[in-house]
Amino acid sequence: MTTDLISPLKEFIATEILRQPNRIIANDEKLISSGLIDSFSLMDLALFVEDTFNVRIDDTELNAETFDTLEALAELIQPRL
Repeated sequence: MTTDLISPLKEFIATEILRQPNRIIANDEKLISSGLIDSFSLMDLALFVEDTFNVRIDDTELNAETFDTLEALAELIQPRL
């Protein structure tokens, strides 16, 4: 099931945030701590997650611990589905 979650996240980050549609993002690639995603992009990603998966992300969860990798983000989303 996590593949079903990670694929749209990868596509959104590559096309909408990075503006590099052919960019391949590894499931364990550091997004925030590496500087790939900044705080403004983090908000865009959080809104995408809420809209796409119909889940609620608390403001306190907008951090590198929960959003730093696609795997961590999928683990956050999965139990809320």
